[in-house]
Amino acid sequence: MDILNLNNDQRPNQSTAKSNGDSEIQEGSPVGAPAASTVNTPPVEAPVPAQATKKIVGDPLATLKFKPKIIEALSTVFDPEIPVNIYELGLIYDVVVDADHNVRVTMTLTAPNCPAAQILPGEVKTKTASVEGVTDASVEVVWEPAWTPERMSDAAKLQLGML
Repeated sequence: MDILNLNNDQRPNQSTAKSNGDSEIQEGSPVGAPAASTVNTPPVEAPVPAQATKKIVGDPLATLKFKPKIIEALSTVFDPEIPVNIYELGLIYDVVVDADHNVRVTMTLTAPNCPAAQILPGEVKTKTASVEGVTDASVEVVWEPAWTPERMSDAAKLQLGML
């Protein structure tokens, strides 16, 4: 399963390597070496999709308490190309809340090359985190199962003239 991870604790990799002279290299420069002897390294990019790093074990009571509030908040998020909120579009697959009120939202997009891929997951995280009582929020974007129009609610289909 492909996953895009948007956790607060996501940081770029800091690699440490040994050069031929056995001096440690960090961030492209040997330790103790003058600034002129640097090693060119490519910029580190966050892997997309990435494996989730934070496991949330759902608490049934916390999920029951927070899920309706989170869904209400997510119902205010719209795909910029479709005049229907992302919950009614069927883009939200799951909402899990643990005993400490950390939330993981599992969602998808209409297509892997969706232009909204750059903004929707961040907006979902922000809206989820804004729900009163939520400690932390993370979002997983998954591609399996793939989104299809059958995932839309009847209200969304009616609004788009598909019923």
